[in-house]
Amino acid sequence: MPLSPTATRELLAKLGHQPKRFLGQNFLVDGNIVRKSLELASVQPGDAVVEIGPGLGTLTSALLSAGAEVWAVEKDRNLHLHLEESLLPTANGRLHLLEGDAVEQPLAGLPLERAAAGFKVVANLPYAISTPWVDAVLSGPLPERMVLMLQQEAAQRYAASPGGKQFGAISVFLQSAYDIAPGHKVDAGCFYPRPEIESYLLVLVRRPQPHVFAPEVKTLIRACFQQRRKQIGGLLRTLQPDAGAAWLAHLAAAGISPQARAEAIPVEHWRTLAV
Repeated sequence: MPLSPTATRELLAKLGHQPKRFLGQNFLVDGNIVRKSLELASVQPGDAVVEIGPGLGTLTSALLSAGAEVWAVEKDRNLHLHLEESLLPTANGRLHLLEGDAVEQPLAGLPLERAAAGFKVVANLPYAISTPWVDAVLSGPLPERMVLMLQQEAAQRYAASPGGKQFGAISVFLQSAYDIAPGHKVDAGCFYPRPEIESYLLVLVRRPQPHVFAPEVKTLIRACFQQRRKQIGGLLRTLQPDAGAAWLAHLAAAGISPQARAEAIPVEHWRTLAV
């Protein structure tokens, strides 16, 4: 699979394919970053790995070479056909390609029984779907480890601490299930076409006792952050008076005032909210 910008351009030309910006098609052209992704994911022979948007198959090839069994979902039909022709014949049954939308198929068709045995995610996530995809994955079953190539801004939001504007509902959902491990900055020059932003490899390790929020609780938490300028006490009296009263009592016992804003409340307290 190509890694240099020249080889990538030549293959795209051969396929008659113009990178689609709305699909976030920025292809990795740096072998060090591919190797770093596998290293951070601790990919071992026999691992089940989910990949999102395999594109030209650069990362896919590396995963297969490492001995992983890969489930990959690609939305672009042209690239999906290329992957079928270039990788499937030599994958020895270890590559499962799905054509479709990653938000609708967040685990790329990975069978539930295989997921139950443990799996990882290694993916170069398009910015437009990163948060909806993460939200979908957090509904379970949960990967044991994820290495996600993200726009730096998205990575900062996911890993944000309480007290700042970047801390939001997705920070709460993600950090309730995963610990943030040291990641890796990725320069824009590692991609073709070169994006206008910097990227980051975010490493997520499933917590020993991950918390998965019920859908109705997630809806309530999102509503609280959508009105982040309002005090949490007044918000909950409006949004969910019954559940809110019990939770406000819990916050008070922890020394958190009902005048606090949502962004000031630590993740561990959000996990106690029930509807």
